[in-house]
Amino acid sequence: MAAESRRRRGLGLFFVLSALLAGAAAYWLYDRYTGFADAPLTGLEAGDTLLVERGDSFKRVLSKLREAGVRDGHELEWQALAKQLGAIGRVQVGEYALEPGLTPRILLERMRDGRIVSYRFTIVEGWNIRELRAALAKATPLVQTVGELDDAALMDRLGRAGVHPEGRFLPETYVYTRGDSDLDILRRANQALDRTLQAAWESRAADLPLKTADEALVLASVIEKETGIAEERPQIGGVFVRRLRLGMRLQTDPTVIYGMGSSYAGNIRRADLLTDTPYNTYTRDGLPPTPIAMVGVDAIRAATNPADGDALYFVAVGDGSGRHVFSRTLDEHNAAVREYVRRYRERFGPK
Repeated sequence: MAAESRRRRGLGLFFVLSALLAGAAAYWLYDRYTGFADAPLTGLEAGDTLLVERGDSFKRVLSKLREAGVRDGHELEWQALAKQLGAIGRVQVGEYALEPGLTPRILLERMRDGRIVSYRFTIVEGWNIRELRAALAKATPLVQTVGELDDAALMDRLGRAGVHPEGRFLPETYVYTRGDSDLDILRRANQALDRTLQAAWESRAADLPLKTADEALVLASVIEKETGIAEERPQIGGVFVRRLRLGMRLQTDPTVIYGMGSSYAGNIRRADLLTDTPYNTYTRDGLPPTPIAMVGVDAIRAATNPADGDALYFVAVGDGSGRHVFSRTLDEHNAAVREYVRRYRERFGPK
């Protein structure tokens, strides 16, 4: 009996010790697992990314992580965490940021939810088509597809064959992801411009001396180039609309400069004002044949809903503010021009 009792006590102690060891092992595994899930990954630097491509298995994604320098965690730990988070079979295609401080849990949640890296490209108000194309050519990681196309071929690719590209892309910031192309950006910008122009044209002021929405776009481009002061645009639009109604020439320097093309060297001379081109509004009546720049929403609204008034002239103040003096008569305008010249000479010396 004593021997049997000792045997039972020994078995009991064995089971107790086994249970304690199993519990300790389970706790150690749990602590290791949770520590892995929420510990910052090592080997990452600012700017690192992970590209998940169509057809990548979860094992291939882990292999790409290793190639990116991540050594943390065993494959079983990654699989267990992915299963817990519902990421197995749901990792979405795209590019993911691998910034320092990122944990396995956050990374897998991002890949499960498709929170991919995005980039931005901004079209600036007043750019011409050459400046827009040059900026697109430098944008990374945009896929470059239009660099070898001339303007006519470019517009044909956009489904706008025969349309001049100047002014046809709305200035704003466009968000894109890796794999998008320069043509994708241009298509979105062209469609945004069409929507904005059509809405403005449908709500235009009565009795505008403009026959079409395209004419409004041309006028808006001139307004865009004449001032960077948003609140002045409706006033400048009003001046040009009144001139068109009266049959006066627009006589605006930005159209002359555009017509000079690459020969413009930063200074416009009297001889340039007298040299006839299709865009010289000192030598030709009416609007220029096409827009002369990319046009923002404010300039489009200023062309379709210009400010009331009686001013027919304007000239820069000359104090560096970019603002203008508006005049009703030629005598008033000439006085404002003399004041501009005086201020210019005070700031920069004889002109």
